[in-house]
Amino acid sequence: MNSGTAENTKKILLTGVTGYVGGRLLPRLKEAGYSVRCMSRRPLNATHPCGSDSETVVADVLEPESLQAALEGIDTAYYLIHSMGEDDDFEELDRQAAENFSKGCQENGVKRIVYLGGLGHSAHQLSKHLRSRQEMGDILRSSGVPVLEFRASIIIGSGSLSFEMIRALVERLPVMVCPRWVQILAQPIAIEDVLAYLVEALELPETASQVFEIGGPDQISYGEIMKRYARQRGLRRCMIPIPFLTPYLSSLWLGLVTPVYSRVGRKLVDSLRNPTLVSDRSADDYFSVKPRTADEAIARAITNEDRELAETRWSDAFSSGGEQPSWGGARFGSRMVDSRKRTVQSPAEAAFKPIRRIGGQTGWYYGNWLWKCRGFLDLLVGGVGVRRGRRDPDRLQVGDAVDFWRVEQFEDNRYLRLAAEMKVPGRAWLEFEVTEEEGQSTVRQTAIFDPVGLSGLLYWYALYPLHQFVFHGMLRNLCQAIEGPSTADDPGGSPERIG
Repeated sequence: MNSGTAENTKKILLTGVTGYVGGRLLPRLKEAGYSVRCMSRRPLNATHPCGSDSETVVADVLEPESLQAALEGIDTAYYLIHSMGEDDDFEELDRQAAENFSKGCQENGVKRIVYLGGLGHSAHQLSKHLRSRQEMGDILRSSGVPVLEFRASIIIGSGSLSFEMIRALVERLPVMVCPRWVQILAQPIAIEDVLAYLVEALELPETASQVFEIGGPDQISYGEIMKRYARQRGLRRCMIPIPFLTPYLSSLWLGLVTPVYSRVGRKLVDSLRNPTLVSDRSADDYFSVKPRTADEAIARAITNEDRELAETRWSDAFSSGGEQPSWGGARFGSRMVDSRKRTVQSPAEAAFKPIRRIGGQTGWYYGNWLWKCRGFLDLLVGGVGVRRGRRDPDRLQVGDAVDFWRVEQFEDNRYLRLAAEMKVPGRAWLEFEVTEEEGQSTVRQTAIFDPVGLSGLLYWYALYPLHQFVFHGMLRNLCQAIEGPSTADDPGGSPERIG
């Protein structure tokens, strides 16, 4: 793949930039040196990855007149739009959208459209969703603009619809009743491999329209994917097959136990009754991509979720005026998150000092006897307890033990991330972040828990009220240690609760 900006002079239009695939494709196109114009139905906020180095345009494929500004001067347009989440007739909406877009591309001299559709053989009475995805490819080609269409099966990646459903089912249900569609074969592909195909598409000579079927090397069922996920997470799951359970009943069931809305779940489940297997391997002759196995894709999804969690700053994700999540904390993938913040009239260096001293002889700023009880219970079940203390009362570095925590990430005067080493049914972290603006600092405290199975979820919800009590007091007293007791009732120090 070309990586120098000198050769990548094509002007690219990226639709679906706020969606799952488009949002991940954008940084890869930038990294490859392409000039990208991001198209969205609504204005993108200042924190969107399009940023200052990408052009943005507001346009709607259902409003043909708005597409002129989006498509003018474009060489290649990525079409990553579908109406699966709409309440209306999504087939008709998809049809209108594709017609408008293909006509706009033809009128503006676009040289190629790159489209991501779905696998499925027409002889198998395709579901409405798969039929619509393939029909859109036909409509896009109808204008005469060459279309490079990729047809994929299940996409596995942290945050993908299919993976979120798999994870929620496996994590929450020790015993699962499995409808017939759970046994239908698919050819899952990792999101990283899908993105690699989409980027490499820009290097193919601009010839006639082509259709490429893409998938990993494994032909396995949804049920087998769930078993492999459970194995990597160290979970034992019992799957009981049943011959009946309509897509409608399945979608209601999914709406109860997974993050998938029932109306989307119904369309998804309806699609799963069709085998989605690669029958044409011609993509191997045109692209250098060597797709990962299903096990590798699952492992990457789990690892990437950890990385995304570590790289995310909750001060960007949450705001005091924002929508409040439901009781029990916000969810980030399979993680449970409880976050709050306070403002202090001190620079970052002073605000971070008591954070740097946390644990050991200093203690945890609130309910130290509760922390000691937790440590004693940890000792009883074979954990490390709180007997380790700290290496140094004033200094921290990555790898240091802090009672039953371990320093996982540390940026002096800014950020501390502790990973729990006590015995818990999952993984836990405690973060402190300090940001300074105009002489005052915001101190954010975030507790994160990655539950393993049903026992992990029960553990989180059982202790959530106590965590609220302890963490609220900890942040309050920590901020008092920064400024002194007189700030206890300072309105500027009122906490922001998440969850």
